Amino acid sequence: MRNSLIFILLFIFHFSVAQQNEEFQSVKKYFDYQRFMLNDQFKKRFDEEDAIETKISIKKDFSEFMQKMDSIQNTALIGALIKVKNREDLQRFDPTKKGLSTQNSPEKSELSSEAKYPGGFNNLRQQVAGLFYSGAVLADQKTLKAVVAFVVERDGSITSVHAEGNNTSFNRQAEIAMYLLPDKFDPAYVDGTPVRYRFRLPLAMNFE
Repeated sequence: MRNSLIFILLFIFHFSVAQQNEEFQSVKKYFDYQRFMLNDQFKKRFDEEDAIETKISIKKDFSEFMQKMDSIQNTALIGALIKVKNREDLQRFDPTKKGLSTQNSPEKSELSSEAKYPGGFNNLRQQVAGLFYSGAVLADQKTLKAVVAFVVERDGSITSVHAEGNNTSFNRQAEIAMYLLPDKFDPAYVDGTPVRYRFRLPLAMNFE
């Protein structure tokens, strides 16, 4: 299966609610460590073997283990996604939570500076593509599309990621990829004050 991510336009709207993505980073760190340990073990077995047939078998076993690890990690990330979305929904309807705002969106002309991802849009696109787990997508057509709305908070963190498209599994993986972004944004500013802004990010993946 071959796939490519295509990002089209970037629209900005105001939105409010605060949430971090520690759950996603925690899952990723755990499984990255497990992959490191497995890689070390398989490498030792591979280096100790002289027979070509055995080396080929070890490489095959390693590939199968990594595929299983990807699937198990994705299950854990789906759990993190559900947990974060539930908490964000509760906070959105809880008037005692600080940071919830009903103020109107500032006009783009009012911005002193727009929110930006480190390295620019191309870096954002590449990182999302690298974090997207296509193995969990049940593709029912050659090209799948979704529009991902997410929030850049005043501290540059990403919150309230929501993907809308015709394929549920594609939408879910798009949301997980956004929450897994390793870097924070530089927030948008109005008159020197950081403000919350929502981005709408259309994306598509081609399956061949």
